Amino acid sequence: MISVIIPTYQSPEILDLCLKSAIEGQAQQNQIIVVVDGHYDINKDVLEKYKDKIQILILEENVGLCRATNLGIYNASNELVLIVNDDNVFPYNWDKELEKDYTPNSVISPNQIEPTPSMFKQFHIRDCGRDPKTFNLEGYWKYEESLRSHLTDSTGSTLPIFISKMDFLKVGGWDENYEQGMVADWDFFLKCNLSGMKMLRAYSCHFYHFASISVNGEKRQQAEQNGHNYAAYKWGTYIKHNPSNNLKYL
Repeated sequence: MISVIIPTYQSPEILDLCLKSAIEGQAQQNQIIVVVDGHYDINKDVLEKYKDKIQILILEENVGLCRATNLGIYNASNELVLIVNDDNVFPYNWDKELEKDYTPNSVISPNQIEPTPSMFKQFHIRDCGRDPKTFNLEGYWKYEESLRSHLTDSTGSTLPIFISKMDFLKVGGWDENYEQGMVADWDFFLKCNLSGMKMLRAYSCHFYHFASISVNGEKRQQAEQNGHNYAAYKWGTYIKHNPSNNLKYL
């Protein structure tokens, strides 16, 4: 079985769809941990709705994406863990398909479907919906299954993250010093690569990502720049991104 870690903040409508797809789409009873990073009252109704199917880790105050994710991992009871953002939708039989793709000493990024063009050229671009209220889950599941291929390649290094708990801890997890988690994923994948892990992308299932809902603006841009600056301070140079294989390097 798999331990799923879903950090959430103030997006109950997206979280509702995320949990519905994770629970109804699983082939077995996995451990699903929702880490509520503050603002429990905003998410209370959704969490109550699924309380018998999930475990809830309530943080009384906002500690940030990185610490919330790490705390979720610490509470995982299974060897294999899957880190998913709450603005993702799970494909059907996601657990069975991912377990087929896993190999030791690897970090696997299941491919994604996004509604708008992405910097990651491996992503499949298809507008299956931009509003969780009107999203057609059954339609997405049917379409997603038509894309599946039991092939992997070396273009991982994107979320979601499928990895063993021991490997996650071995590389130190997510660095909690990154503001709002910006650039922390680049840092994490760089550590995985430097430790000799295989950076794999799996096409056996595709998670949907509401990229259009992502918050943009000056505050986000500033937090991202702060993240890159912290990475340069930490590593002595900025972390670079290879657009052909998504590898993070110095």
